[in-house]
Amino acid sequence: MPLIFRRVRDNRAVTLKIHIDDGAPPYEQVRAQISEQARSGALPVGYRLPTVRGLAGTLGLAANTVAKAYRALESDGVIETRGRNGTVIAAAGSAAQREAASAAQGYAERARRLGLTEDEALAAVRDALRAVYGE
Repeated sequence: MPLIFRRVRDNRAVTLKIHIDDGAPPYEQVRAQISEQARSGALPVGYRLPTVRGLAGTLGLAANTVAKAYRALESDGVIETRGRNGTVIAAAGSAAQREAASAAQGYAERARRLGLTEDEALAAVRDALRAVYGE
């Protein structure tokens, strides 16, 4: 019988199933499932994961098992740990591009509603990028 963790956030249901009788170690099952759900978008960029102890307790696993999975996920760039702010799904590769495209789309729509020309909107973006990147 699998151990199941289910968390609902932003109307999204996220489920992890650990099969004790599976040949794969539990930490690998946690790592693979979180990685796949991040890649598919089921766990969106910025989604806050449970604490190591919280997830371990829910799944009935040792904290070291979940910590090992989180370390592997962080090493792979799937998650990032933000100290007291928790562990979140990281923007990496195509996920980062999707998030940037979504933000750009939102900005373009807002700039148009504000009555900015394309040149004015692009100038605002260039100024913001220079401020952030220090150019």
